[in-house]
Amino acid sequence: MTGPDVTGLWCETAVMGGAGGTGEADGGPAVRASVRLDVRDGRIERITSGAEPQPGDHILKGVVFPAAANAHSHAFHRILRGRTHDGRGDFWVWREQMYRSAAELTPETYEKLASAVFAEMVVAGFSSVAEFHYVHHQPGGAPYAEPHAMELALARAAMAAGIRLTLLDTLYLAGGIGTPLSPEQQRFGDASVQAWLERLLSLRNEIAQSFPPEMVGVGAALHSVRGVPDTDLAAVAEQLPADMPLHIHLSEQPAENEACLEAYGVTPAGLLERHGLLSGRLSAVHATHLTPGDVALLGNAGATVVMCPSTEADLADGIGPARALSDAGATIALGTDQHAVIDPWIEMRTLEHGERLGSGQRGRFSPQELLRAATDGAARSMATPIAGALAVGAVCDLMAVDPDSARTAGSKAEQFPFSATASDVTDVVIAGERVASNGTHVRLGQPGRLLTEALKEFS
Repeated sequence: MTGPDVTGLWCETAVMGGAGGTGEADGGPAVRASVRLDVRDGRIERITSGAEPQPGDHILKGVVFPAAANAHSHAFHRILRGRTHDGRGDFWVWREQMYRSAAELTPETYEKLASAVFAEMVVAGFSSVAEFHYVHHQPGGAPYAEPHAMELALARAAMAAGIRLTLLDTLYLAGGIGTPLSPEQQRFGDASVQAWLERLLSLRNEIAQSFPPEMVGVGAALHSVRGVPDTDLAAVAEQLPADMPLHIHLSEQPAENEACLEAYGVTPAGLLERHGLLSGRLSAVHATHLTPGDVALLGNAGATVVMCPSTEADLADGIGPARALSDAGATIALGTDQHAVIDPWIEMRTLEHGERLGSGQRGRFSPQELLRAATDGAARSMATPIAGALAVGAVCDLMAVDPDSARTAGSKAEQFPFSATASDVTDVVIAGERVASNGTHVRLGQPGRLLTEALKEFS
């Protein structure tokens, strides 16, 4: 029987083992009926298949998967959804609109907005997020009286939503290679790489003292090779704590590659390799415009590559070489970036659809590979635990999906990446606690209402 300190969860159907398909000898996932989980301290302590629910168990109908991990997010970009589509343009035109939104943020409005955005993520099936954060200071660049005001606002927002947060404090020192920060970029910057390192370690200490480590952790990010000068990359390689995950926007635009080649004689991936920054702890975001040599470098390093397919499509960035990267040895993870869509299922199939459009072939990524990319693909990108699997010892982060919706009816459970959407997610469990049900956040309510109220603060 379940003890007083153990929570029981009963799953009508569950995808066992790793979401990527470690449950069966042929590499496919093990789909089991009537699965009961004993959960202690937020982790799965026991799994029983073919079990009956016990009194007091939380019942999860439908098909239960590990919850998704969002490996790349800019929460404030949610302001821009549905506001940037009048007229043509490219990434650089969109960026000017993004800067105007960044200029309006305060710690108070950002906490309110991020709480709503994180609630939208939770309801969609995400239990963890890596927030690539660079809005550190006041407009103009002066620090807030509380130097970590913006960062702490994000941490409080994540706690309110119940999502696990990896807060990626971002180094942003230049407006382009050989170019100082522009006026609208001043609040992103620090006085020097040493000032950033000091602020980063201070932030990690404050977060560790104020928030549960399984819910909020600190990592590091370099905005891009455009935003961090060559000499400062060397300092990061020498001084960044070895236990911190490190992220970077890499080769998102051809113009970045051209500028890097002209200034340093190598591609952005080559520049990172030159400074010893390519490793298994690196998460390269986008990696859209790579040479075959870049693919080999990232693969040989065992880096994680975070693809954000809906954003890359929305911004007309291009289609990155995801299949080639995976074949070379890189791990593929998924993120929602600027939140044109917050939906792990759509990110999964948009990744595969991009590959199909580029190659003329179907089945570039199997459904099991897509599930892995949406879950434990992000394991090394995060400073907090992620689900990754329904397995003993794993954190109990789950999402249940309706198999009888107009979208999923008739689908095989293991092929839901090609039919399900966030609208089909009926329940989300984080650390053994139900935090969302039928599109509503248990504590915060309807994400649409939260977002409507938060967005009133922005023009």
